[in-house]
Amino acid sequence: MNSKFRQTVLAQLALFIALAIASPLLRSQAPSRFLGTITAINNDTLTVKTDAGDTRQVQVPATATLKRIAPGQKDLTTAETIKFSDLESGDRVLVKLDTAAAGATPQALQVVAVKQADVALKQQKDRYDWQHNGIGGLVKGVDAGAGSVQVTSGAGPTAKTVTVHVTKETVLKRYAPASVRYDEAQVAAIDTIHAGDQLRARGTKNADATEINAEEIISGSFRNISGTILSLDTTAATLTLKDLITKKSITVHIGAETQMRRLPDTMARMIAARLKSGVTGTGTTRQKPAGQSAASNATTGAETRPQSTAGASEQHGGYGQQSGGAAMEQPGSAGTRGAGSNGDMQQVLSRAPTIQLNTLQKGEAVMLVATQGAADVTAITLLAGVEPLLEAPEASQNLLSNWSMGSGSPEAAAQ
Repeated sequence: MNSKFRQTVLAQLALFIALAIASPLLRSQAPSRFLGTITAINNDTLTVKTDAGDTRQVQVPATATLKRIAPGQKDLTTAETIKFSDLESGDRVLVKLDTAAAGATPQALQVVAVKQADVALKQQKDRYDWQHNGIGGLVKGVDAGAGSVQVTSGAGPTAKTVTVHVTKETVLKRYAPASVRYDEAQVAAIDTIHAGDQLRARGTKNADATEINAEEIISGSFRNISGTILSLDTTAATLTLKDLITKKSITVHIGAETQMRRLPDTMARMIAARLKSGVTGTGTTRQKPAGQSAASNATTGAETRPQSTAGASEQHGGYGQQSGGAAMEQPGSAGTRGAGSNGDMQQVLSRAPTIQLNTLQKGEAVMLVATQGAADVTAITLLAGVEPLLEAPEASQNLLSNWSMGSGSPEAAAQ
């Protein structure tokens, strides 16, 4: 008995020693820092929703270092020292944990904060920069060796070719496959850009905006589709289209971020007249042959429309955690002027009334920009009331592509 008792005691002691040795090791292997957004503050404890998706609590003792940096800033040498009381819900924080601290709740050694107000201010500044110092359109050609991209910008009478100059300082990003989120964009080389891609760039433009020295570029491969609705499923948030080019059926998913608008008939005819005639002002659209419906005209026109389908895929290296509700979280529309001016007509489209999926009708013609896919796509932008536009198919293609890329706004980065 004594021998067995001694063996039991020795085994328990060995286990205790092993656990005592392993505990610091286990603590050191646990994540020592995390990034997220403050959701609650209770006394000296922060509740943080991490970027990984979980919720963590951390105690911030008086000995912890608290710093405030500007969005996008990575160097702490110029960071401002703040008090715990300066922290608020909605602030972005990088928390460095004190791995030597005991207790049930982890303790912070350092908290680096990006104030929510600073993020909003940078978003506003970035949005303005994209709108006033940016261009957008479809890629016509790429010369990776020369560091330039030819982009067709605008539509109809305002269409022009813009040369985008790329330097080693230019930030190049690309939308991910099947994604319309700017915050999911990844850094990509210039040779990932292909003819037919949609592209936006911001930087310094020359006097007539035919050249731009780009500070940032974002591009992506998307499909332009024109079709008539075969069926609708509002429960599944899908619709089935007959592609007017291929005559094949396509399932279109409508997501929370899909932008859906309907052109009033007068607006649609005004835009179509401009695109076809190249004359600014309201213009007059050509009359349909007797007995021919708008939908049949749309079908006839769309059959000759070149469809922009980009090859390789690639998306907002900036910061986009809280969406502002834009259909595509991407740069704001560039260079738009009043709807009645000689400028482009993107602003006209942006003012068209928004609609819901259940307002669409079977047999109705629609135009959309969607993710890549042969028979199953997700809509980025869907435009109804487009029968007159499809009478000018080539120009309408560029019109919708440019508008789609310019419908959202960038979110500021908080690294």
